[in-house]
Amino acid sequence: MTSEPTLVPAEPNREVHLGDATGMPLTSEHFRVITTAVPRPGPGEVLVRNRLMAVTAAMCTMMVAEELPVPSYRRGSPLWGAAIGEVVTAGPASGIEPGALVKHGLGWRDYALLETTAVESIELTDAHDPGALLSHGAPAWAALRRVARVGSGDTVFVSGAAGGLGTLAGQIARHLGAKRVLGSTGSPEKADRLRRELGYDELVMRNEATVTDQLRLAAPEGLDVVCDTVGGEQLEAAVENANTGARVALLGALSGQLGGDGLSAPTRLDSALLIRRRMEIRGVSLRDHEDAEREWTRVFVDGLAEGVFSFPHTRLHGLERAPEALRELVAGEHMGTVLVEL
Repeated sequence: MTSEPTLVPAEPNREVHLGDATGMPLTSEHFRVITTAVPRPGPGEVLVRNRLMAVTAAMCTMMVAEELPVPSYRRGSPLWGAAIGEVVTAGPASGIEPGALVKHGLGWRDYALLETTAVESIELTDAHDPGALLSHGAPAWAALRRVARVGSGDTVFVSGAAGGLGTLAGQIARHLGAKRVLGSTGSPEKADRLRRELGYDELVMRNEATVTDQLRLAAPEGLDVVCDTVGGEQLEAAVENANTGARVALLGALSGQLGGDGLSAPTRLDSALLIRRRMEIRGVSLRDHEDAEREWTRVFVDGLAEGVFSFPHTRLHGLERAPEALRELVAGEHMGTVLVEL
C-alpha cells in the first residue's frame, strides 16, 4: 500500500538571508530576500505556513558577532526566530494534522520545514492576541522571580523599559509585589506611556542628566532589585544607587549590541562597593531555566484574561517589511514586542 503524495503549494517561498554587510548600524546590505521552491516534508516532518514572527534586538548581535553562547547567523543562510504558523501538510508519521497552529523557531520565511519535535502545538483563545505567545516575558520572569526574587516592598529598576522585555518586566515586578518600579527610556513620549499604561512610577532619560543623578532623585530610598538589559552607564548608575543586599539580574547588553561589535559592553563597577553592600550580580539565561518559558506563558495568558497583564506591541505587515522592522527597533522607533505578520 502506497501513501498519498504529499501536496505542497505551488507558490514561491521567500526567505530572508544574512547579506554581505558586517558591523553596525544595520543597513539594507545586511539582508537578502531569496525566492526558493516550497520544501516538501518527509517522514516525521511538517510544512508550516508562517503567519506571525517576532524581531528582537538580540538578532542584531547574532548578525554581527561570531562568538556567542548561541549560534550566530551565517552569511548567505536564512535568518531564524520565533514564529507562529499553520501546518499546511505533513509527511508520513508526523502525528500532526494540517490546519494545526504551531509555534517554532524558523521565522523570516514564508514556509518553514520542521521536524515534528521542533514545533509546539498551540491553542488560541479570545482572551489574548496570538502574538502574546511570542512575547519576551520569559527571561524577565526568570530574572525577577527566580534570580532577583522580587518581593513585597522592593524598589525595582528596569533599564530599557520601553523594549519588548522591559514593557513586561515592569508589570512582572509589580505582579510579584514591588513597591516602586522605575525604568529608563529615551523619549518623553515613551516615558509618558510607561507611566500611564504600564505602571512605572518614574522614568530616567538616558539622553539627559547623568543616569546616576536621575536615579538618586527618583529613588532616594535606593534600589533593591535591578533588571538590566543595557549595561554600560545605566548598569553603573543602578549599582551605585543600589541598597545593601541588592540583587542585580543581567539580561542584555544593548549599549554594546547596538553601538559596537554586537557583543562587548564594558562597564566599570566598584568592587569595594559591591562587597560593602553585599550585592548579588548574576547573568540570566533561559538555558538555566528551561521550564521558565512554559511557566511564563501560563501566567501571562491567565493574566491577560484577568486583566492583570497587558501586551504592549507593535505590529507590522509583510515579510519584506521585516528587515526594516528590525532596523527601526534598534533605532528605538517602536515600543514593546515587535511583530511582523506574514
